[in-house]
Amino acid sequence: MISIGGVIGTGLFLGTAGALSNGGPVGLLLGYAIVGSICYSVMISLGEMIAFLPIPGGHIKLAERFVDPAFSFAMGYNYLYNWIIILPAELSAAAVLINYWNDTISNAAWISICIVVIVVINMFGAGVYGEAEFIFASVKIITITGLIILGIVLDLGGGPNHDRIGFRYWKHPGPFVQFDGIAGAKGRFLGFWAVMTQAAFSFIGTEIVAIAAGEAKNPRRNLPKAIRRVYIRILLFYIGGTAVIGLLVPSNAKELNLKGSTAANSPFVIAINNAGIKSLPSIINACLLTSAWSAASSDLYTSSRALYGLAVSGNAPRIFLRTSRSGLPYAALAFCSLFSTLAYMGINSGAGTVFGWFANMTSVAGLMTWFGITFTYLRFYKGFRAQGLDRSNLPFASILQPYAAWYAMCGCLLLCLFSGWSVFLKDKWDTATFVTNYLPFALFPVLYVGAKFVTKTPMKKPSEMDFTSGLAEIEADCYEEPAPRNKMEAFWAWLM
Repeated sequence: MISIGGVIGTGLFLGTAGALSNGGPVGLLLGYAIVGSICYSVMISLGEMIAFLPIPGGHIKLAERFVDPAFSFAMGYNYLYNWIIILPAELSAAAVLINYWNDTISNAAWISICIVVIVVINMFGAGVYGEAEFIFASVKIITITGLIILGIVLDLGGGPNHDRIGFRYWKHPGPFVQFDGIAGAKGRFLGFWAVMTQAAFSFIGTEIVAIAAGEAKNPRRNLPKAIRRVYIRILLFYIGGTAVIGLLVPSNAKELNLKGSTAANSPFVIAINNAGIKSLPSIINACLLTSAWSAASSDLYTSSRALYGLAVSGNAPRIFLRTSRSGLPYAALAFCSLFSTLAYMGINSGAGTVFGWFANMTSVAGLMTWFGITFTYLRFYKGFRAQGLDRSNLPFASILQPYAAWYAMCGCLLLCLFSGWSVFLKDKWDTATFVTNYLPFALFPVLYVGAKFVTKTPMKKPSEMDFTSGLAEIEADCYEEPAPRNKMEAFWAWLM
């Protein structure tokens, strides 16, 4: 359920509005499908490693084992930056969503309440965090499933106005949008590419299941289950959701370009309003609020474990190694919690602009994390073969490897390289956009080269990679789960 929660977020409910207006219904669907395939390739690469070695620190510690300490350092701080900055961004988003009902009370009050809730959830450890994510993710799944079903009914004329839409909006205003009025195939391609960058940012976060692996029960059995079902979630929620959105809302709808981040921006709400259904927008806004709350809780959990993983590797102060008797890294958690107060910057317009730049940089940082995961996997794959180990003995292995990892690694680099392409169009130069897109892209190699200069450790040779440390303890913790006693338990076991 944590991996589901990582996939579904405000990116699907709200981010698709800008993607539809930029790319049109077909551009929207193609963009999300291609990035979904990259996301799946990243997850099966990560899944193969983390199911074999479910260690604290996840892919950050795996990079140290299979690449070198400098690469682990770069990945760790890139990942830590990504999540400690996106945490206050989600808290700000939650406050804005509450403004949909009441905009007379200061956002500082709502932000303070949200901070207290997510800190308390995380202070109780992985068990309470997991239960909270289960509830949050359940709300999101029910919401998006209901919206897809409702969307199909509305498209077929089942709404109050009985308007059978069909593929009307694929014909007019058309399957693609001419980006910024640029004519011909060039304009349509640029519109499609704008969807690609938006879609990439919507999928970031699916890898948090690896960070939770070190605290999961029976990880060698449960992690492969989670990874195998990633494609179902991508197909059902993202591809199904974007397909329905493209049918229901024209790409030139004025509501898609509204400023703000409430339910009014959601293509689903636009379709519901067009069909004449009342009350539902408030319900959807409430679901969006739980989505932002869930994301903030995950951000704090992930950033604290990333910092703990850095400390384990010797790349962060030893104070962050402190844990409670139950294993909660309370020192790292307390430090990362302090960054939640940056959400108050969003209340002031000037500070909010600066904070928006920080938040924008997390998107490319997330793609660089995916690049790091796939590069680490390719080293893992090479070392596994060099040492004569049998991949059929892995808890999880995909027949698509290593080609899927190469595809995802190149795809991530390409998306990062062209993430800020719009500033190079005539008369479209924007310094803030250029810096926020390309600074994180350049920062990753700077971190790596800097750490390499300090550590002076060579890259791990395939024949010297460590595939055994901690393996005995991991295997000892593995156990056969009880067989389901009835059909309901069998279905639940398959689903979860």
